[in-house]
Amino acid sequence: MAKNTPYRSLGPEGRTALLTAAMKKSKELRAIFIQRMVERPGGFRAVTLQSWPVDKLAKEIVRLNAEKPQDEFDLLHFLYVDHAPQIQMDFLDAAGVKHENGAIDESLEIPYADEEGVKRAAAVVKGNHEEDGIRYLRTLAKYAPAAWPGIEEIVGPEE
Repeated sequence: MAKNTPYRSLGPEGRTALLTAAMKKSKELRAIFIQRMVERPGGFRAVTLQSWPVDKLAKEIVRLNAEKPQDEFDLLHFLYVDHAPQIQMDFLDAAGVKHENGAIDESLEIPYADEEGVKRAAAVVKGNHEEDGIRYLRTLAKYAPAAWPGIEEIVGPEE
């Protein structure tokens, strides 16, 4: 699994907090991770993991790097659209993209904005949100470059 992903840049504490919030919102997600942990060699018993508080389970998942690439994508989507949408709202407003509380209007087609709009929005996000804003822009560059023309050049290569 790649180490330089936007999700991994959250650090263990940030990933644990995000995973905790996501599992509190979705019992299905918690069940998926419990099943994954049970299936690991030398893994835990399901009854044991089910008795754990969500934050303890999240900490163990992060410690064991049990998140898969699709989980990373889903958790970042949860972060920027459901859990803490302010960065995405700022970006979409500055780019002139129709949204509702950070959720892009489903009737829109890719690309959502032109290159100038993306540059303008990236500057707003960097200025307002600093490191978190840069992580957000890297997320767009990694998962949706076709939707945001020029985003890859704005964020540059991964460090």
